[in-house]
Amino acid sequence: MTIAQFNALSADTSGAATTTGGAIAANGVDANSASSLQNEFISLMVAQIQNQDPLNPLDGTEYVSQLAQFSQVQSTENMTSLMQNSMVLLDNMQVLSTAGLVGQTVLVSANQFELGAEAPQSGKVELEYASSQVNLLITDEFGQSTKLPLGAHPAGDVDFTIDPQELGLKPGSYQVTVEVQDGQASPNVLLAGAVEQVRIPSNGGSPLVNIAGLGSIPFYQITQFGA
Repeated sequence: MTIAQFNALSADTSGAATTTGGAIAANGVDANSASSLQNEFISLMVAQIQNQDPLNPLDGTEYVSQLAQFSQVQSTENMTSLMQNSMVLLDNMQVLSTAGLVGQTVLVSANQFELGAEAPQSGKVELEYASSQVNLLITDEFGQSTKLPLGAHPAGDVDFTIDPQELGLKPGSYQVTVEVQDGQASPNVLLAGAVEQVRIPSNGGSPLVNIAGLGSIPFYQITQFGA
């Protein structure tokens, strides 16, 4: 029995097929699911075998092939359902783990920050190569720059602290860039801040963390946990 024959027989056959369809609807099962279609197919197959022409019996190979196709579809549906459940579980675990970050210090790959009157801004420079000089250029929203020398360093992380009182910086928005020795590309900058709030978007997606001095950023942009 081909799929076209099965569909035609489903539309024209009453009795057992109608009873099966009614049972499916009464139990609240999706009539279009692979399991429901397989049950209906078996009922129709039995009805057709019982009413076959003894002189021209049906070929059982087609039935076996059709049942195998239903089994494959049902396995695919089960796999899809398991994957969806796993995704929901992972999302819930991510939300729970993100909520535990409130009050903790994290590091984010960024170069813009809000500086207060007293609270310093800390972070680190990721040096890929050793440099004979490492300088921070701290630029305010009006384009005025202040240089903070960090000295010579080997390859690796270089910690820094931007103290507004020591450098005479006023509260406001700033951008930080790094100067290294000639011939080297500007390294990456990580800025630190305490997580003040975690927000879950109503339309889905990754949780957003509100970090002091850095604003609201996606959870996946955090590169390090802990000071």
